[in-house]
Amino acid sequence: MRSLDGYMRGIDLGGWFSQCDHREETYSNFIKEEDFARIRDWGLDHVRLPVDIELFETRDGQRIESGFAHLQRAMDWAEKYGLNLVLDLHKTYGYSFDVGEKEAGFFHDEALQERFCAIWEELARRYGNLHDRVAFELLNEVTDPADGPLWNAIAARCIARVRRIAPETWILIGGYWNNSISALKDLDPPADDRIVYNFHCYDPVMFTHQGAYWVAGMDRNYRLPITVTYRRLAEDTERVIGRKATGMEIFDPDEMLSAAYFEHSMAEAVRVAEERNVPLYCGEYGVINLADPQDTVAWYRMIHQAFEKYGIGRAAWSYRKMDFGLVDEHADPVREELISLL
Repeated sequence: MRSLDGYMRGIDLGGWFSQCDHREETYSNFIKEEDFARIRDWGLDHVRLPVDIELFETRDGQRIESGFAHLQRAMDWAEKYGLNLVLDLHKTYGYSFDVGEKEAGFFHDEALQERFCAIWEELARRYGNLHDRVAFELLNEVTDPADGPLWNAIAARCIARVRRIAPETWILIGGYWNNSISALKDLDPPADDRIVYNFHCYDPVMFTHQGAYWVAGMDRNYRLPITVTYRRLAEDTERVIGRKATGMEIFDPDEMLSAAYFEHSMAEAVRVAEERNVPLYCGEYGVINLADPQDTVAWYRMIHQAFEKYGIGRAAWSYRKMDFGLVDEHADPVREELISLL
């Protein structure tokens, strides 16, 4: 499988220009230059930078040059400290993976799709010449499988327009079910040899999102150790959040969760990537700060083994806050060990 050189070990900078209050104070202070230096010192090779459309453009379509200036500063810091950067459009007008944003209509509204393509053309004009160190991620986490074919068509149009301006830039694209591994097979074949298939991995969700307030049905007091059987994972998934657990069918129900679980699930992604000759990238993975720190290390060790086995580039969620922050207090006892597993 082709590797995404320069984007093998990274971290997300969530909460800075995305999933934030979009105030100048946040843009100026949430992440600073010393954070880029710290990430460099951790030995990572890139950052994934989520950005919301509000950074660049008002609801009525006016460009916000100060937003582009903030983004340029981030790119300058990345360059200064030898870090590549994935520019991830986390939200566009008409669509957000977060239902709380109350964005709707994107997949059926040509005007909203045009705005999406136009902002990517503008980003390509400004940053396409940085193709040796900046990659483009078109949109974060399409949720509904019914939107999959529509997303393929929209992405194809956007890629074609970006390519007229930035022919050499890596372009990342993920599928439905929030960039699920199982959705990769339903993406269109790559438009060219600079396309990357992108997935996210927070499996099993009952461990990585234990007690998460934003997961429908989740008990805020629910906790789960990493030493758990597949049987309990399946039973708790159905009992607590009313979902059917997947990806465990080949394992003995009384077997304990292990790296084999991740190796098995990622094998499907690798198969698709090899068939279509595209690099593979995991743009998000991580464990909520409510989990036991030592259990978090054990989970990272398991998924790290799968990433290394298949040579998959990745970025951990997330650097600061966002309920997952690796520089936050909950990670103090295990941070050094976690960093070694990124």
